[in-house]
Amino acid sequence: MFVDKAKIYVKGGDGGDGLVAFRREKYVPEGGPAGGDGGKGGDVIFQVDEGLRTLMDFRYQRHFKAKRGEKGRNKSQNGANAENMIVRIPPGTVIIDDDTQEVLADLTRHGQQVVVARGGRGGRGNIRFATPNNPAPELAENGEEGEERYIVLELKVMADVGLVGFPSVGKSTLLSVVSGAKPKIGAYHFTTITPNLGVVEVGDGRSFVMADLPGLIEGAHEGVGLGHEFLRHVERTRIIIHVVDMAGSEGRDPFEDWVKINDELKLYNETLAERPQIVAANKMDMPEAEEHLMKFREQVKEVRPDIEIMPISSLTRQGVQELIYRAADLLDQIPEAPLVDEVTEVSERKVYKLDKKEDEGFRIVRDNEVYVVESPYIERMMKRMQLNSHDAILRLARTLRRMGVDEELRKRGAEDGTIVRIGDFEFEFVEGSSYY
Repeated sequence: MFVDKAKIYVKGGDGGDGLVAFRREKYVPEGGPAGGDGGKGGDVIFQVDEGLRTLMDFRYQRHFKAKRGEKGRNKSQNGANAENMIVRIPPGTVIIDDDTQEVLADLTRHGQQVVVARGGRGGRGNIRFATPNNPAPELAENGEEGEERYIVLELKVMADVGLVGFPSVGKSTLLSVVSGAKPKIGAYHFTTITPNLGVVEVGDGRSFVMADLPGLIEGAHEGVGLGHEFLRHVERTRIIIHVVDMAGSEGRDPFEDWVKINDELKLYNETLAERPQIVAANKMDMPEAEEHLMKFREQVKEVRPDIEIMPISSLTRQGVQELIYRAADLLDQIPEAPLVDEVTEVSERKVYKLDKKEDEGFRIVRDNEVYVVESPYIERMMKRMQLNSHDAILRLARTLRRMGVDEELRKRGAEDGTIVRIGDFEFEFVEGSSYY
């Protein structure tokens, strides 16, 4: 089954906790701190694998969580960093943040990587907090939580040539004739509902990939019919072969069909109007096709004299080989790289925006008799602190005084015994002292 869109959850591994430990050697009286740091959590990394052609795997696994770092050890040994989680994706995958709709990366080449969820830093052990005033601190940090987010993956097939046109004009038949692909073919609209890929052997040693894309209808750029499910795949093609039913077998005018499809392409993405295009005038074996072709050439010449029109019949194979040769020649003349703006060099700063100085602002609100201190900075700090030691409580108290939280609480009327809540933690306020 071809799957070209998926929504998944990714989470970097949490950092390992730092350790409180002390030296215990036989001849080292009053040994100092010896607790090591925790290891870094693993990153979630997407990597392009050219052997994949669909997002099918993401229908069965939607959660990707990297492992957490190891805890710090005694004897000043740090915990091991966790291994990164490598998630393989097919070339042509666009990675989008589901919350912000920001395009994080557009990966097209084998081996390209992007970090989508960074692992948390390991917590510091008590050896890191030793000072002349406190040479044996009972203080360590918890590991930082890993980044987490919902990601939308959109696959745009990587094909050299894309077949476009109204439903039932013969795109699938043409692909089956020129390649080994076996697309579903039927005498009804939207027989093709997902892209079909086939490798076309030109016959002179050259080859290219051709995609039979689902049929368009008017209004597709707004999502009508298969709409965007089709149009995003056209962006990857280097050449467009526009298949037109020259016999007008369904009572439609070939020129109007050609104009409408081109309008839809341009309205979806203006760059598609500049993409090299060959018109395959199909069904030339049917009555009145020659007459329609003459009129079609005149009409197209008035609008786009540069457009090349090649009469073919997928059924009798008339003109098919000439079309393939012409497409191969045209591919030789244009760059091999996909004609898209790639966002592949994604730095951690761009994705996460974590390297800037954190805002130490706060605000205090009342919840009945409880004073609630709201500050993302303090809450993150408290999550990392192991608040089961006197040293940790003193460090928190110093931070709150430095930020002016004590003073603001007094202005708001806090007294001895007043309950103060920060995140999930509650303390008693003691005038002129600290929190306990």
